[in-house]
Amino acid sequence: MEFVQPIRDRKKIDQIKKLLKAQNQRDYVLFVLGINSGLRVSDLLSLNVSDVRDVQGHIKDRITLREKKTGKVKDFPIGKTSQKALQEYFSLRTLEDAQPLFPSRKGNASLGRSQAYRIINSVARVAGIKDQIGTHTLRKTFGYHAYKMGMDLSVIQKLLNHSSPSVTLTYIGITQDDLDDIYLNLNL
Repeated sequence: MEFVQPIRDRKKIDQIKKLLKAQNQRDYVLFVLGINSGLRVSDLLSLNVSDVRDVQGHIKDRITLREKKTGKVKDFPIGKTSQKALQEYFSLRTLEDAQPLFPSRKGNASLGRSQAYRIINSVARVAGIKDQIGTHTLRKTFGYHAYKMGMDLSVIQKLLNHSSPSVTLTYIGITQDDLDDIYLNLNL
């Protein structure tokens, strides 16, 4: 398995969103929800429509699920960007509550990991990203941008269920150059 990187450039994120939205609304929602939730791809792909939409057809305020890897319950709010993407998705597509949120084109099964990888990787290449990109990039992008926004590292560590801050820093792709920038730019 290759070590993948977060998408560090916000302009590249916007470009990917634009490309995906023009290509396929399902893939756009997968990307948007992935980078705004920090979910592992296995948890993202296992979401059903009922996990994000109530019986009246409204987008829920929160997603609650049991993580496949850890067995822990994860409960978090759905942000405005993700809510808007979901609303657009449901306005274009009729899906029943019990159906996968990201259905495969082959039957009623959920989109597979390898197909999700191909979608994310190919659009990243079109956007000119040269780094190693994969489905885990979505989760890492979430952590990286939370850190760059000034979120406390211990909070990000908790959100990602990491054992230590150093694991989180390595995971989200904080490089020595990023750390050196603090010394070079602080100048108190």
